[in-house]
Amino acid sequence: MAVEQQPLAKFQQKQASYQASLSAYGSLSGAIGVFQSSLGSLTKASDFNALSATPSNADVLTASATSKAVAGNYKVNVTQLAQAQTLTTPGIASNKSAIGLGAKTTLSFQFGTVSGNYGQAGTALAGSVAMNGISNGSLTINGTAIATDSTTTSARALAEAINAKSTTTGVTATATPASTDGTLFAGFGDVATTTGTYALKVGGIELAALGENESGLTAASLDATLAGPSTALTALTNAGITFTGSAANGDLTFTRADGANLAIEEVVTGDATGGIGKTDVDVNAGSSVTASSSVSLSSSDASPITVGGSNPAAAGLTAGTAGTYLGGGFSQDANVASGTVTIDSTNNSLEGIRDAVNKAGLGVTATIVSDGSSTPYHLVFTSNATGANSSMKITLSGTDTDPPDAALANLLSYDPAGDQKMAQTSAAQDAKLTVNGIAVTSKSNNVGEAIQGVNLTVAQTGSSTLAVSRNTTQVKTNVEAFVKAYNDLAGTLKKLTGYNPDTKSAGVLQGDSTAQSVQSQMRRMLTSNITGISGAFSNLSDVGIGFTKDGTLALDSSKFQKAIDSNFADIGTLFGAVGKTTDNQVSFTSSSAATKPGTYDLEITQLATQGALTSGTALPPTTTIAANTTWAVTLNDSTPSNSKNTAMVTIPAGTYSPADLAKVVQSSINGTSAFSTAGNSVTASVDADGMLVVSSSKYGSVSNIALNSSSGTTTDSLFGGSTAVAGLDVAGTLGGRPVTGSGQTMTGQAGTDVEGLKIEITGGNIGPRGTVSFSQGYAYQMNNLATSMLSKTGQITSRTDGINQSIKSVQKQSDAFTDKLAGIEARYRKQYAALDVMLANMQTTSNYLTQQLSALAANS
Repeated sequence: MAVEQQPLAKFQQKQASYQASLSAYGSLSGAIGVFQSSLGSLTKASDFNALSATPSNADVLTASATSKAVAGNYKVNVTQLAQAQTLTTPGIASNKSAIGLGAKTTLSFQFGTVSGNYGQAGTALAGSVAMNGISNGSLTINGTAIATDSTTTSARALAEAINAKSTTTGVTATATPASTDGTLFAGFGDVATTTGTYALKVGGIELAALGENESGLTAASLDATLAGPSTALTALTNAGITFTGSAANGDLTFTRADGANLAIEEVVTGDATGGIGKTDVDVNAGSSVTASSSVSLSSSDASPITVGGSNPAAAGLTAGTAGTYLGGGFSQDANVASGTVTIDSTNNSLEGIRDAVNKAGLGVTATIVSDGSSTPYHLVFTSNATGANSSMKITLSGTDTDPPDAALANLLSYDPAGDQKMAQTSAAQDAKLTVNGIAVTSKSNNVGEAIQGVNLTVAQTGSSTLAVSRNTTQVKTNVEAFVKAYNDLAGTLKKLTGYNPDTKSAGVLQGDSTAQSVQSQMRRMLTSNITGISGAFSNLSDVGIGFTKDGTLALDSSKFQKAIDSNFADIGTLFGAVGKTTDNQVSFTSSSAATKPGTYDLEITQLATQGALTSGTALPPTTTIAANTTWAVTLNDSTPSNSKNTAMVTIPAGTYSPADLAKVVQSSINGTSAFSTAGNSVTASVDADGMLVVSSSKYGSVSNIALNSSSGTTTDSLFGGSTAVAGLDVAGTLGGRPVTGSGQTMTGQAGTDVEGLKIEITGGNIGPRGTVSFSQGYAYQMNNLATSMLSKTGQITSRTDGINQSIKSVQKQSDAFTDKLAGIEARYRKQYAALDVMLANMQTTSNYLTQQLSALAANS
């Protein structure tokens, strides 16, 4: 059997040879994979233009730069960080008990910008203050004592004392104008003297005077003096004192704008009749009235102001922490989505409201805070976005003509221009900084375009310099890694396909056509010029990369550095896929492995449009939206229609100007989660003819919009008689080749030179639009080549599949021969057994004959 089994060794030798080849191809595939990995940082030409951004103070800011940045040094000073607004309700005893009667109430959240000062308005100073001043220690603001004394007798003096500490308190004060009572001069009797004199003074300025035994001072003559020109009127003007009304009508009022006390005095000596509050026969012994005003406090960061001290009432202020917008206004930001939530008997507790708001996804986070008091629970709303345009306006409405639940309205209403039932504990504000002295504001602390191409993230106030420089070190590192990876691949190929004279052994893949093809394709690709390239370089040798005598790549560092210094931007075109357009409203997006390099003429026959709906008539000066107004909005629907593209949208009740109505409609639709999660939105505006236009933000045949009434104000009242218009896709040709339009994107069709070439057309006109050039750099081409080689249908995979089939075939032959050997062995064993029986029989016969012969011999 040992002789019979000798052919198995040949099968095993074949299998070992195939296994060695398979292992060699595994090594080759791994080497190609490593080489392909080195190309990742080189396939995009834009990566070569990236810059680094290094701040001197990383505690103040961090930064990153893109290829659009310009190298240089910048001075950045951060004076304010962006923050979100927080509103808090008054305290409630229970967070689980029902609030109100459970009437269905819609809570509407709108976001925008607030105007007006945030602070506290004081009351007019008492007469005793004008006489005696405000004693020291009477007033503290935000924990800081305000220095007051017997000279602090007016609102102006009080404001000056408060402002002296504004750096510490963060609060400034403004004295309101001091005005006399509007009825002070009602019934001004004609003035006459006998043995005495009379003088009327306002703020120490004499308006009229009579000597002994004189008359003629009347309400009419006083008005004539004030009508001017007169010395008295000039003196009043110089003192900042103005007046309204007239003495004749009894409504003469004097006002001092700076808030200083304003004294109205009648100085009488001897006998006089008439005057303020006297008839012409009433005796006037003289009078003095001092008009005082109040101070208005303003918080620099719009946070609540804490008033304290031994007697803050003397300053016209109330002890405690509070603040509201004084003379505030609210302007909605149409670009910030608004939303609504319904509160009824099922969720009208603090916890219920909190959960309903959080579930609705309105851009607001609701929490409950307990302060440990007898009414400890506060519902807190915090905007999810920072920036001044994220300030909240919260309005409540009922169903149809029913009002909202009174208890809910008294708890949750917040309008900077009206009721402010909630307290603002943190104001929405922008980040503020300067870059090289130029003021910059940002809605968030991630500041995108203060410096073109640079993204700043500010973390605290302070100053820092920022150095933006070309990242040449990283580019050189990436190129060196590319050279090394290729040489490693070349070394693997040489080992597998070559002959080692020292060991006198050939590589496993020596003479293998597939391995030789891999080697020749890569070398040929690296030695050819780039087709369609534009720039200073057209091959690797131009930047100092070339082959040496032993077939490896080498980098000439000095030549490469010279290329970096002279034409840094063009180096990327040697390695990555580059698309360039001659029209600034046409941009290259991407390409595919099938895209052929070249320059192609662009022809546009149709620009992309948006689906839109325009009102049938111009909007009136104001439009009233009724309570509980809901519309069924269908946005970017498909064919056939999909119910997921339709959602119910609530429009907040109110009376709006055309511009404000557009903002409300846009933000309400965009705030609907069904649309926002699908990436759909609208823009609403008022056109030159006063029409309301609602457009899908998408372009192309997928862009459309439809509105239908559900309740409240109907869509027909705004859009009656109008027809929605669907969007159109961009259309045209590239180099005369057909393309597929999708919105504003045009893609070359399969089977053409421009297959997979994708561009975006954002505007302009129809007709010729210049050219689109495309080139494939070395790294991009070699990445595609490696991908092709390693793909399921690639030459390496095909070769390894063939080897595996050969291994299976040899194994099959070996198994068949092994089966055959079993039959041969069985035959041999059968023959041996038969022979063994024969030998036994012969042995028995031999023994018998021996016995017989022995017996014969004994008898003979």
